[in-house]
Amino acid sequence: MDEFMQAAIAEARQGLAEGGIPIGSVIVHRGRIISRGHNRRVQQGSAILHGEMDALEQAGRQPASVYRDCVLYTTLSPCAMCSGAILLYGIPRIVVGENRTFMGEEELLRSRGVRVDVLQNEECIALMRDFIASRPALWNEDIGC
Repeated sequence: MDEFMQAAIAEARQGLAEGGIPIGSVIVHRGRIISRGHNRRVQQGSAILHGEMDALEQAGRQPASVYRDCVLYTTLSPCAMCSGAILLYGIPRIVVGENRTFMGEEELLRSRGVRVDVLQNEECIALMRDFIASRPALWNEDIGC
């Protein structure tokens, strides 16, 4: 498995260990991780800290030219909020661990020129499948249901 998806999965596992939702993300610039994040909505009492949003927050202020040369790795298909941030910052490619447990805004991203690669990684699927089964109310809150 790709080292960057492994890093995103490690972030997801950290989020789960902290009592949160197991979704992780890393941002890679020219072959080097510049930021890591995981869903911290529970831990921070946040309305917006999904894994991708946390990775963007942890990246800090970056010039647009940096984001336009990045790849964002995420363990789960990005929701509308995270997809909007990907579009806003002009990230040209995302690598998604899986979209079987949740299908985000992949078609929107593709329609706006973002390359979306979906791995259907079994570890990512199992993390979310098990979490959704054990904490359905928290999962529904996270996706706005």
